[in-house]
Amino acid sequence: MENEVGHEIADALGLLLRRTTRTQLHKQLTEGMGEGADELTYPVLSALARTGPRSAADLAPDVGVDRSGVTRRASRLEAAGLIRREADPDDRRAHLLVLTEQGQGAVVELRARLAAHIMASLSSWPPGEAEAFAQHLRRFTVEGPFT
Repeated sequence: MENEVGHEIADALGLLLRRTTRTQLHKQLTEGMGEGADELTYPVLSALARTGPRSAADLAPDVGVDRSGVTRRASRLEAAGLIRREADPDDRRAHLLVLTEQGQGAVVELRARLAAHIMASLSSWPPGEAEAFAQHLRRFTVEGPFT
């Protein structure tokens, strides 16, 4: 019985983590955000907001594409004024991708949209269940198999 719960959680995570699921969500969240922010560049913006300035090579594993894919997406974000490139103080050959003030504003908007989307999907849950779910999910990510 205990292993059954593990399978159920693994199946749910598989669905949640599918690239197509993420891409569709990112497409919904970025709709109407303007030039540069879309389902392909969203992961770069989000990762930079979480981690701070990073090189394309360092960011690639978090984004799920190779360095050249991050570089292409970063070029679009840079053209839209959402990020800038700065010389890496630790490696003169490399550049860091840095959110601009406009990029930080876009991230704030995207996070607000994501939170609203999540809360809308939980609106039919009984009182307290969403809060309990959030606590358990946080605990699972901190103490679970992903640490």
